Amino acid sequence: MTDAAQLPLWAAWVVTALALAGAGLSLVGAIGLLRLRRFYERVHAPTLGATLGMGLVVGASILFFSLLEGELVLRDGLIALFLTLTTPVTLILLARAAVFRDRTEGSEDVPADLHH
Repeated sequence: MTDAAQLPLWAAWVVTALALAGAGLSLVGAIGLLRLRRFYERVHAPTLGATLGMGLVVGASILFFSLLEGELVLRDGLIALFLTLTTPVTLILLARAAVFRDRTEGSEDVPADLHH
């Protein structure tokens, strides 16, 4: 592995701040999952927290490894790309499945149908 002691002090602080901010946003998303009551409200908090938090953590990782290796390292960007594409798609599929289930069961807690 690499020697993190080679990292300049300013860069270590920036990497730490980015990683902690990303972890904090992910934590806020997790708390939102616990605190919000309805499924349709709850599904947004972890999705946004995970996406924004992941972006900051990946940014910290790219900065860390780019400075240590002396060149721009973008391999962690593939992780960000994959998560950025799959997280919203998962949200949409979960929400549509929940709406279908709730409408089939005749639940009153279903968002309005905008197509009719």
